[in-house]
Amino acid sequence: MEAGGSSDAMKAAAGNRVRPELRFLAAGLWILFTSAALAQTQNTSARADLQARYESLQRELAQNEFGRPLYLDSVEKSGDFIGDIYAIVNHSFAKVNAALDEAAQWCDVLILHLNVKQCRSADGPPVSTLVVHIGTKHTQALAAAQQVDFDFRVQSDTAQYLQILLRADTGPLGTRNFRIMLEAVPLGADRSFIHLSYSYSYGLLARMAMQAYLGTIGRDKVGFSVVGHTAEGRPVYVGDVRGVIERNTMRYYLAIDAYLGTYELQKHEQLERRLRDWFAATERYPLQLHELSEREYLEMKRAEIGQQQTTQGRPKSD
Repeated sequence: MEAGGSSDAMKAAAGNRVRPELRFLAAGLWILFTSAALAQTQNTSARADLQARYESLQRELAQNEFGRPLYLDSVEKSGDFIGDIYAIVNHSFAKVNAALDEAAQWCDVLILHLNVKQCRSADGPPVSTLVVHIGTKHTQALAAAQQVDFDFRVQSDTAQYLQILLRADTGPLGTRNFRIMLEAVPLGADRSFIHLSYSYSYGLLARMAMQAYLGTIGRDKVGFSVVGHTAEGRPVYVGDVRGVIERNTMRYYLAIDAYLGTYELQKHEQLERRLRDWFAATERYPLQLHELSEREYLEMKRAEIGQQQTTQGRPKSD
């Protein structure tokens, strides 16, 4: 009796030692399962929201001043400036997904923008980094440009929904919460509906710098939203910071579109075609987007991209 009782006690004690471990494992599995379920629910909700947005914008996508199925909006909200573009692109969702779900691909997109002087990517899942130098719209030494480090994350990548997020705590000229977000859903076999959101917040320094710009070389520049009409009936376009964010949102969208349009070309054909396509697209809206001649733009970008290719892969030291 004594020996049997001792054995039973030892088994009970061992069971007591195992049970907390099993409970911990079960809790961990439950957390993983719950997190996965929550992510799936959020993806489903975001996809449904974007599809609903597509349905609600049918008239605007069909009839607008852009000459393409595109809708642009901007807003200032609680110190945040946000530009949004919704557009139909003639590229399959599989192509959009493959072309834009890696950090290095976004460097090829961003460098098309006048203000982006260099972009280098450093992969490190789940978050990669884009080291971007942002400067003037003209030729500028890289050392004079401002470095912005973006966290690059693929928020969702499924057969029916893609969401990419680029986020930087600090941006150029003292801006904060610098953010570029792209999401996409399929429209049949060979088209996609995409949403590009571009936003940032202003601190005091950034606001002072922007007011200085808007009071000098930026005083006659406008965005795309019509806020009124002259006595002769001509449209009056939004200006100030909303004008700035609308112009840049459009430039980034046109960069994405130019990149998608050349993605399946031979490698040696892509760059030159991409540069020319982006410039030609911006010249469709000269009032808002014209800054340089085609020759000036091509020469500047060839030089910047050549330098980018030379430095790509080096550790960040600037």
